Amino acid sequence: MAKSLLTTSLSARMKLLQTGVLLYNTSHGFHEEEVRKILEQFPGGSIDLQKKQNGIGILTLNNPSKMNAFSGVMMLQLLERVIELENWTEGKGLIVHGAKNTFCSGSDLNAVKALSTPENGVALSMFMQNTLTRLMRLPLISVALVQGWAMGGGAEFTTACDFRLMTAESVIRFVHKEMGIVPSWGGASRLVEIIGSRQALKVLSGTLKVDSQKAVNLGLADEVLQSSDEATALKEAEEWLEQFVSGPSEVTRGLKKSVCSGRELYLEEALQNERDVLGTLWGGPANLDAIAKREKHTK
Repeated sequence: MAKSLLTTSLSARMKLLQTGVLLYNTSHGFHEEEVRKILEQFPGGSIDLQKKQNGIGILTLNNPSKMNAFSGVMMLQLLERVIELENWTEGKGLIVHGAKNTFCSGSDLNAVKALSTPENGVALSMFMQNTLTRLMRLPLISVALVQGWAMGGGAEFTTACDFRLMTAESVIRFVHKEMGIVPSWGGASRLVEIIGSRQALKVLSGTLKVDSQKAVNLGLADEVLQSSDEATALKEAEEWLEQFVSGPSEVTRGLKKSVCSGRELYLEEALQNERDVLGTLWGGPANLDAIAKREKHTK
């Protein structure tokens, strides 16, 4: 009986990493269609997606008149773009950035004011946690390109990406404490994983303005880009990402899946997932081609 329950638990946890699986559903009191109807009432801005032939997608938060703050419609569009990326089998990488030299200032305050009840707040939290977790689990290596400000929900969004690149004058700031709340899109939990609990507590409770150099020192950012020009910085970010997504897409995607399972599953589950991924690659075109080339890896 105990073994049966353990097997069921392992299976259920591994299913969470499958594409399109939600963290929350009606069993958790989450009713997505009801949330959608609420969010549709708050238009403005857009989430734009460009899928390039080199396998890198460019996701743009586009609401520059409000520092790319998320309107309700943008939250819905973000989910649509994530679903599109889940179905992009040729994809290898993703860059998330904001239009007009700023990343994102969080949620549009008009929507925040209108959704002031605890019930609405929790429903919105579940919706965005579902979406950003699906983005984080994409079999694409993702980079947040932070230009200008990444505040509140924008700061949380950066933590859903695998890496963060910043321009010299950019700032990440979790301002939730000053708004009388805590991060609710999964940002606090992910921040702990990225920089550790002690530093995360400092950043959150002090509402620290984390500039690019401090972010690198903390391990929150991976590199400071040379240019602050929007187009040039985006080009730099793409060149930086290309070093990690070169080669066959199925291998890059397999590596990302293996890392996701190692992060989120118990060891036994993660090892099983590695075996499953290997089974899709061993003896495949990329593997056979590499063996045939007999390249020396000590160069």
